[in-house]
Amino acid sequence: MRYICIDRRRQVSRSGYYAWRVRPESRRARTDRELTELIRQIHTDSDGVYGAAKITAELNEQGYPCGRHKVARLMRLAGLKGCPKTTFKVTTQRDPKHPVADNLLEQDFTAEGPNERWASDITYIKTRQGWLYLAVVLDLYSRRVVGWSMSRWISRHLVLDALTMAVQQRLPDDGLIHHSDRGSQYTSDDFRDELEMQKIQCSMSGRGNCYDNAVVESFFGLLKRERVNRNYYLTRDDAKQDIFDYIECFYNRKRRHGYLGNISPAVFEERAKLLQQVVH
Repeated sequence: MRYICIDRRRQVSRSGYYAWRVRPESRRARTDRELTELIRQIHTDSDGVYGAAKITAELNEQGYPCGRHKVARLMRLAGLKGCPKTTFKVTTQRDPKHPVADNLLEQDFTAEGPNERWASDITYIKTRQGWLYLAVVLDLYSRRVVGWSMSRWISRHLVLDALTMAVQQRLPDDGLIHHSDRGSQYTSDDFRDELEMQKIQCSMSGRGNCYDNAVVESFFGLLKRERVNRNYYLTRDDAKQDIFDYIECFYNRKRRHGYLGNISPAVFEERAKLLQQVVH
């Protein structure tokens, strides 16, 4: 009997090999192949961002029930993976001449409704032209970016513009808490005066404690590993366009958020609004 060498450890008969070649694809193999194509498409649609957990949620919502471990196995076989987490970095510096506010959150980042608690911070984006600075305002209820601003200068105007955008978009009631670190931009007279004029309570992190503003730090981590670190920006305008796309087109409206039950911030707010209308 003649044998065919499949690899160094195995030999099969010629007849057995050709019988295997013409054998119909098994039901499980066909299901895995079809599921892998769906996984590949979802992974591509997320720009290579989603890992097994979020792809599983997307598949289940599309009517393809399966477990996370199976998705992880098929992703591994297909050579697909999400983006790894990164560590926090301090961007802003405190001006010792400026007063600071008390920490009203004490690392409690929950909210019972929209526009009750906002959190803000600044990060930097590298371009060939130089640094581009980004300030954001997040609603802690839905983790939605409700205000943002980008500039080549890291000044009080950067954070004022982000706050102005948030106020104009959300029209919050009196009593809203705005939380930030102790950076000089947030402790400046102009910024504190704007908060007072809008009847917004000021809250600030403890000295040098990035975990007091962990939600915004987490958002910046997502932005960096899912978009910024995977691109090379020739100009600040290139970076601005890409970051706008990430915030408004992907993160707010499409990206599944584990804290929200694997739905996007926009969908979370819409569902909460519908539920409130039903209750009342």
